[in-house]
Amino acid sequence: MKIGIIGSGIVGRVLGSAFLKEGHEVLLGTRDVTKAEVVKWKTENTKGQTGTFENAAAFGEIIVLTTSGSVIESAVELAGKKNFAGKIVIDTTNPIAAAPPVNAVLQYFTNQNESLMQRTQNFLPEAKLVKAFNSVGNNVMYKPDYGNIKPSMFICGNDDAAKKTVTGILETFGWEVEDMGKAEAAGAIESLCVLWCIPGFIQNQWTHAFKLLKK
Repeated sequence: MKIGIIGSGIVGRVLGSAFLKEGHEVLLGTRDVTKAEVVKWKTENTKGQTGTFENAAAFGEIIVLTTSGSVIESAVELAGKKNFAGKIVIDTTNPIAAAPPVNAVLQYFTNQNESLMQRTQNFLPEAKLVKAFNSVGNNVMYKPDYGNIKPSMFICGNDDAAKKTVTGILETFGWEVEDMGKAEAAGAIESLCVLWCIPGFIQNQWTHAFKLLKK
């Protein structure tokens, strides 16, 4: 498939490389194609392409949102809202506020009964959003190795066919997928980022992942 990535930070670059390894075509969208890290990514991923947010959104059969949560709407406007219509959009973002953590707890700019994904879905009503990749570090997003334990990736979204496609991607990336239902579950999934970061801030532990145990 053709994958358009909106955002050239570390998450976008890691996922771009991962999609290329799985045989997909990738266009990494950035505000500045001359940034050193973007140039380095292109050098290391010769089959990948780089371009503007609009290039990436137009290119992608699937679009991946990897920008900071606070700039999603401006990034989408730059990418062209029309380019999202009818497409699967993997939303990796979290509503992290500019304020520093309080006793290792990140602050969010959304409230308890609202999620960033729901805001974005309302902003892109014709797109098929699926939440994923938001509650784990970029260093284990692809082929996580925890011995014989396959970690859980929590997803949600309103379109079942889109979730099925994203589930297939996640499984090839090495995850056990846990479907939490419709977009209303996004707030709970986004809050996992807060929980995931606490051991990082307290213990400098950034390589863990979640597992949903069932019997």
